[in-house]
Amino acid sequence: MSEPTKEAIEAAIKEYKEPHLGRDLIAAHSIKDIAIDGGQVRVKVVLGFPAKGVQEAIAAAVKEKVMGVAGVNTAVVEVSWEIKAHSVQKSLKPIDNVKNIIAVASGKGGVGKSTTAVNLALALSAEGATVGILDADIYGPSQPRMLGITGKPESKDGKSLEPMNSYHLQAMSIGFLIDEETPMIWRGPMVTQALEQLLNDTNWADLDYLVIDLPPGTGDTQLTLAQKVPVSGAIIVTTPQDIALLDARKGLKMFQKVEVPVLGIVENMSIHICSKCGHEEPIFGSGGGQSMSDQYGVDLLGSLPLELHIREETDSGKPTVVAQPESRATEIYREIARKTAAKLSLQAKDYAAKFPRIVIQNN
Repeated sequence: MSEPTKEAIEAAIKEYKEPHLGRDLIAAHSIKDIAIDGGQVRVKVVLGFPAKGVQEAIAAAVKEKVMGVAGVNTAVVEVSWEIKAHSVQKSLKPIDNVKNIIAVASGKGGVGKSTTAVNLALALSAEGATVGILDADIYGPSQPRMLGITGKPESKDGKSLEPMNSYHLQAMSIGFLIDEETPMIWRGPMVTQALEQLLNDTNWADLDYLVIDLPPGTGDTQLTLAQKVPVSGAIIVTTPQDIALLDARKGLKMFQKVEVPVLGIVENMSIHICSKCGHEEPIFGSGGGQSMSDQYGVDLLGSLPLELHIREETDSGKPTVVAQPESRATEIYREIARKTAAKLSLQAKDYAAKFPRIVIQNN
């Protein structure tokens, strides 16, 4: 039997559409090497997003396609990932040691945005990325409590801050610098300056992703972020409720106006499951996230149920992804994380870091 050709192998791989990318691995430029030795084939897959939870499934799916090619006796498929920096707003430069910034926003408060942000960050970490979280809510910082962090950040040089660490996440929040019950009675310019300092004066250590938990709304802080912070993409959190969706649309349009790509929508509290009898009821309405997704051509990344344990775990400083790693809710958070990172991986890359800086000297 003749040796299989590279073209035949590639044609077979093209038949498998990777669900997170929404396209085949050849089109996504994820096939880095195909080695053929007689009837033995070795395929090297390098994804642009962390995929620890589905690494084996992707390898098995590619192997199945390759084994279907005439002349193939054995196939070995290696799946790994390499996370690149992606382009940001045209007028801005990426921050040192942070490849990608993902903003998590909502049009209004009370939709579970901070809970989603912290679980998304933990899910990205569980999938194999190095992740940080910046709590940009100056008036109501909640990440210190959600991550169970107490104490104040160190400053080794008196100018910059070392991020606090919890569950392998690097974290920074104004809440680390003030007493939990002290109100921040600040005007807008002070808030935006504080946000810029927390972002730029923290010694983030080689982050693949920095998740920014934004305060609700479309005011000063959000505008500062959109104009001064190099964001690679944004996620909008909403509930299925009409009023929440109305405000979520405003958030989505704001990011579109300032040319920050919206990676998708997360519908929180989509359905209530009775803890006593298991009855499912959409108490905030249903299908809102999907209709918003259809209307604006933006992906619905996932729908999370309204569950008591998600709130209890996050309030007690151990969010669901680390408190119950095998739960259905964690599975949804990890799927949202993979879809978010995969969507981002398809965007234009930032090549500025690859070019040397030219310095002109008069000798």
